[in-house]
Amino acid sequence: MESPKSKLPNDSERYLECFRHFLKHSTQNQVMQDFIDHLLPDIMKIGNGTSNLNVIGVGSGCGDIDLKILSALHHKYPEMTVDNEVIEPNPQQLRDYRDLVSQTPGLDYVTFIWNEMTAEEFEEQWKENKRTKKADLIHMFQMMYFVKDPEATVSFFQSLLNKNGRLLITLYSGNIGWVKMLDAFSNQLGTAELNRSTDDIKRFLDSKGVRYQSHNLPAKVDITKCFIEGDEDGELMLDFLTQVLHFSKTASPELKAKILEFLHCPEVSVESNGKVLMNADSELIVLEQLT
Repeated sequence: MESPKSKLPNDSERYLECFRHFLKHSTQNQVMQDFIDHLLPDIMKIGNGTSNLNVIGVGSGCGDIDLKILSALHHKYPEMTVDNEVIEPNPQQLRDYRDLVSQTPGLDYVTFIWNEMTAEEFEEQWKENKRTKKADLIHMFQMMYFVKDPEATVSFFQSLLNKNGRLLITLYSGNIGWVKMLDAFSNQLGTAELNRSTDDIKRFLDSKGVRYQSHNLPAKVDITKCFIEGDEDGELMLDFLTQVLHFSKTASPELKAKILEFLHCPEVSVESNGKVLMNADSELIVLEQLT
């Protein structure tokens, strides 16, 4: 069985289109909003007694979640200013983030520092410049799939935490069917290095004896159109779910049939009101400063 050749993340324009389509048809953004409203205030017992908070967003995308986090910080600490360091390698996403900032009133308490680079490039630059600034909050949402060495990335950013600082990491949960599908077909899809979950991060943390908290973030995504042959929306969703560029055009009919069968099995999805809804639960890992 021939494997598809091109990975979706290698085409930033197509990836962004597929990702936005995925978000549009999932409850992930609402789940993040619920997290920010109900869980984040208890987690954010941060600050070091100064009048300024240092925040780093790693893989911040278009900034919609970042601005909600900044708003929650401002609500909890209205007297504090915020230095918000943004790390995002996709130029279009960064432009969208800047545009969102310019269109959002009431952000005079925030200073934005823009970094069009990957997490690894940021780490390299940080060390070259011998920066010593500490962070009160670092968030890394759904971006650990794209780093070369996730364990080194976690260790580096945890080392930047201030006293009382928090590092927040989200990935999809290892027990969901979507992750199991990527694992089962990793050789055929050629995406083994993208098949990461919170299980991988927790195994690493456990092996090092690093303490952490975890919170489940349940979500669903409507994948109904994946099963309609030739449907444009379904093709976008299939590209994102498999992480393969133009999956239907490059995969063999046998592989596509097996993927669709797997996506439709009860382990992965349920049918409700004529829709096929896939489990897309994430897990939030909370780390503190290493002592």
